[in-house]
Amino acid sequence: MREVLELLERDSKLTAKELAEQAGLDEKDVERFIGEMEARSIIKRYKTVIDWEKYGDDSVYAIIEVQLNPERNVGYDAVAARISKFPEVVTCMLVSGDHDLHLVIKGKTMKEVAFFVAEKIAPLSQVTHTATHFMLRSYKQEGEIMFEKEEDTRLVIHP
Repeated sequence: MREVLELLERDSKLTAKELAEQAGLDEKDVERFIGEMEARSIIKRYKTVIDWEKYGDDSVYAIIEVQLNPERNVGYDAVAARISKFPEVVTCMLVSGDHDLHLVIKGKTMKEVAFFVAEKIAPLSQVTHTATHFMLRSYKQEGEIMFEKEEDTRLVIHP
């Protein structure tokens, strides 16, 4: 059944019938499985990847690296849960390396994102350092190439 989840992850518009055909399973079993995965919150939601830049949306995205000094008996989870509640936060992940949390923030302008970090994230008592990286262009998102594929204009050579 893992294959059903992988197929859905690639294309959430596939019907149970299409999933069953591609995975070689019974359609009713696939429907039951999907229902169970939704009920157990393994399938969180169905998502569409939109090229907002092409649509004309000028939203600004930034990656924020956050270093933490978590409080005793609280850990990273409590800080991450608090930060995740802000509507500007698109993604919040605990990571290894030179920082602890990796955030993706969405705002209307660079200034709005900068003020959000300065006023909402940096003042948290557990936050010891932040680094902001503004996203300039997205080349691949959620597994989807975000630019038009170039047409091959080379001449075909036959032996």
